[in-house]
Amino acid sequence: MTTIKGPGIFLAQFMGENAPYNDLRSICQWVKSLGYQAVQIPTWDPRCIDLKKAATSKTYADEIKGLVEECGLSISELSTHLQGQLVAVHPAYDTLFDGFAPPELKGNSAARTNWAIEQVKYGAKASQHMGLTAHPTFSGSLLWHTFHPWPQRPAGLVEEGFKELARRWIPILNYFDECGVDVCYEVHPGEDIFDGVTYELFLEAVHQHPRACLLYDPSHFVLQQLDYLAYIDHYHQRIRAFHVKDAEFNSSGKQGTFGGYQSWANRAGRYRSPGDGQVDFKSVFSKLAQYDYSGWAIMEWECCIKHPEQGAIEGASFIRNHIIRVTERAFDDFASSGTDVSANRKLLGLD
Repeated sequence: MTTIKGPGIFLAQFMGENAPYNDLRSICQWVKSLGYQAVQIPTWDPRCIDLKKAATSKTYADEIKGLVEECGLSISELSTHLQGQLVAVHPAYDTLFDGFAPPELKGNSAARTNWAIEQVKYGAKASQHMGLTAHPTFSGSLLWHTFHPWPQRPAGLVEEGFKELARRWIPILNYFDECGVDVCYEVHPGEDIFDGVTYELFLEAVHQHPRACLLYDPSHFVLQQLDYLAYIDHYHQRIRAFHVKDAEFNSSGKQGTFGGYQSWANRAGRYRSPGDGQVDFKSVFSKLAQYDYSGWAIMEWECCIKHPEQGAIEGASFIRNHIIRVTERAFDDFASSGTDVSANRKLLGLD
């Protein structure tokens, strides 16, 4: 068994225009003061990092790593969630997702896809430069608009969708393999990989690629009413990253899992700060420790009620109090009668 590392924090939701949230050094100093030990860096935010430069210059990558370490922190992972989303985009979402790419690519979906693939590969090389072995991202989606089977899906549509998704990702996965880094797909609504079944469809399409791993975030499974503890039993060998994010599901006579077109505060399923929702984090941390998860526990703040600063302050102690220092000996060792092959065989009636 392994003691999970933490607490860490994902910086994406905290970056802003005002100090201490407007540059990497000041926000690192802030999160260090709250008790965090690591930061997960959003690579699309130039206030944090120049991703291309970190991929092409080991010196620059070392400078970013050194800056974080000067603040008393580690870098847990680099994230390309937004760029990974753009690896596969259905035309229905072109306008909405154009905002994730540089302005000059607006309206040019082919160029945007090529840019996204290049960006994710930069994430692999930058991670290698920094000595990181896990890389969170999204898979993107070509099929999400068909997740409810009405109108009826034509035979072979799902298979063709995953075949194309795999065609785009296999070269990326191979490059990550060259760099010694795992791709950690965040299983998330809006992606073609949104639950265990779709992850298995993707794994089959990429020929069980060893680098096609997972970021575990139980909040998305609460919203889907999926057993998030059994999920760990099924996929623990592929889990390489972990977001500590809470959620709650409160169905009513008017809405359920689909949530209508309500705001986050009014949906049946909504994200909450750690400890304010329904996730059984004691069991989550226990299972991950039992299965030798050796990565970081990273607080991701997404709450429709609580202020982000309060969420960040509470998140550090919440994670720290849930990390289990695993035992190095059995609790009944005091009663051990020792090991003796001859005696054991006698007890079995063999001698």
